[in-house]
Amino acid sequence: MLTDGAVVAVVVLGVVAVIAGIAVFVVDSMARATFALLASFLAVAGVFLVLDLTYLAVVTALMMTIEMAIMVVFMIMFMMNPAGLMPMTMVHNARGSAAVGAAVFAVITVAVWTVDWPPRAGTPPEDSTRQLGEAIMGSDMLVMIVIGVGLFATMVAGTVLATHRGRYDRFGADLDASRPDDPVRGGMPR
Repeated sequence: MLTDGAVVAVVVLGVVAVIAGIAVFVVDSMARATFALLASFLAVAGVFLVLDLTYLAVVTALMMTIEMAIMVVFMIMFMMNPAGLMPMTMVHNARGSAAVGAAVFAVITVAVWTVDWPPRAGTPPEDSTRQLGEAIMGSDMLVMIVIGVGLFATMVAGTVLATHRGRYDRFGADLDASRPDDPVRGGMPR
């Protein structure tokens, strides 16, 4: 059973998650939308933490933070405007998407309150975090490790590609632009 403080925290974090989720579609740039989405997911991670679902809270926080960092790097790298900060519309077919969103929200809300949920069978495990981790990753641990390395390599490669440094820029002090035989700073080799 949740204490009164935990209930208040869940409600406050839920409101923050919803407001930040709405901000994703209200702000006028990709970068701001990315950070609003990150705030929404971190609030959801906070809800998991209050509900004593530590594993889900940590996984949500880590995955979403890394995902949003990758999105920002790719925005800096590939967008025509600097870092996606130029004003732009974030919603296409605003009326249609709002109608679909409201309909889906209504259906899910009605389903949550009207479905006859089955009662819990058995007792909760001693360590629900361990049981959940084993249930999710059991035979797929190698896959998750490879995906983690792949995500890290993507972040490093995206960051390297997003910078404007050239191959020789880190040695800039060693190169002499006055030398005509320096192919990087001067003329062509003789």
